[in-house]
Amino acid sequence: MKWTTEQKHFMHEHAADDLTHLLLSASRYPNLDIPFLVNQLAARRQIREKLPTWFAEEDLVFPSKIAAEQCSSEQTAMYKQRLVSPDDRLCDLTGGLGIDSFYFSRQVRTVYYIERFAEYCEAARNNFQTLGADNIVVINEDSVSYFPHLPAVSVFYIDPARRGEGNKRVYALADCEPDLPALLPKLLELAPRVLAKLSPMADIQQTLALLPGTVAIHILSVRNECKEVLMDIRRGGGEDTENGVQVHCVNFTSSGKEETFSFSLEEERQAVLRFAPSVLSFLYEPNASVMKAGAFKTVALRFGVEKLHASSHLYTSAELKADFPGRIFAVDAVYTFNNRLCKDIGKEIPKANIAVRNFPLSVDELRKRARLRKAAKSSSSPQPCPAERKFGYAGIKYRICRRENLYLPKRKYLSIQRRSSCFIHEKFCLKAKGGSVPFPASSSACSRSSGLYLSLSVSAWPSRGRSF
Repeated sequence: MKWTTEQKHFMHEHAADDLTHLLLSASRYPNLDIPFLVNQLAARRQIREKLPTWFAEEDLVFPSKIAAEQCSSEQTAMYKQRLVSPDDRLCDLTGGLGIDSFYFSRQVRTVYYIERFAEYCEAARNNFQTLGADNIVVINEDSVSYFPHLPAVSVFYIDPARRGEGNKRVYALADCEPDLPALLPKLLELAPRVLAKLSPMADIQQTLALLPGTVAIHILSVRNECKEVLMDIRRGGGEDTENGVQVHCVNFTSSGKEETFSFSLEEERQAVLRFAPSVLSFLYEPNASVMKAGAFKTVALRFGVEKLHASSHLYTSAELKADFPGRIFAVDAVYTFNNRLCKDIGKEIPKANIAVRNFPLSVDELRKRARLRKAAKSSSSPQPCPAERKFGYAGIKYRICRRENLYLPKRKYLSIQRRSSCFIHEKFCLKAKGGSVPFPASSSACSRSSGLYLSLSVSAWPSRGRSF
């Protein structure tokens, strides 16, 4: 399809308009296919941050909004490029919007894109040609029935559809289409390797049982939100699957950094965990990929941190572990959590962002009880870069330590517009004002039996100060 000048003008003019209103105003544009153009606008809004390279190309066509919702992001698609080699011939059995096919094509010799819906194939041909991907063969067929006609390939890539009849979401792998567990033996007869993209909701242990031959798992998160679980399955993969499986946890941060952590399932099983008798100088929360992988013991041993409780995946250390894959806070103080604290903390910290961990009160209950208003996010926050600085508040010295730039105030009672942290145990509360700050625990030990924790983030208006 080639876009006309009139269509492009409409897209630019109405890029930010209400889509429902545009549909109702279709009679005003008799020469244009308004439902089609509204669908394009909706899809482009979905990919604006997810696929910036595709968003910047105005000649691309999107077959449906849901295709844009469900496709891989640019970051995860580029990561998957690393898993194939220039000599590979890859077959994408569930072509869809073609994001993965396109990025694979930049690394492998040939990609066979298979999709049963004709409109998807038409859009894919247009998009691949527009993007200059001339090594992708588009095949409009059902992938399962087309097996006898498939050319020789070295890798199959499959992303089973996770929506069933009536567009309802399904979760069991066998309920997805195509049925990967049933199809896997045939795939491994035709090619030595299968890469399967699964839902971030997939249970790791159950999936391993359904997909024998898995040798590696890649868990991909973007901005600390788990997006994909990628299974690397090989013909003749070890029979002792669990012991041989390597798990690679990857998180793409908002600053563009890539946090990685790799371990084996056997290593996690054999690890012996140490629990902290109290909250120390620094507090750690693993990123979403590490949490999804269940590397709760291995991450503690690798980075020399101690877990606070078996059921609360928070860690602490006396010295800073700057490379820890997740959020890091410096601890300021420990306070007893009681009714009086709830009354007083709202006066001292009127606005706060709250998150709870194994705490008996929900976020809303705690906010209401402590009379804490929700802190607004500032669009004028300083740009990220490393910083560490001590400054005083109410006569107490404490340290801000994050991987982000903190513009520190010259006045005592003003703080930057960044997230702060408050950590509450069944008996003790950690409190901070400004920055992202944990605290040195008091001499009293935290009870390991209760496992009741709360994390509280605070924001205040920025003040002028030095940058570091």
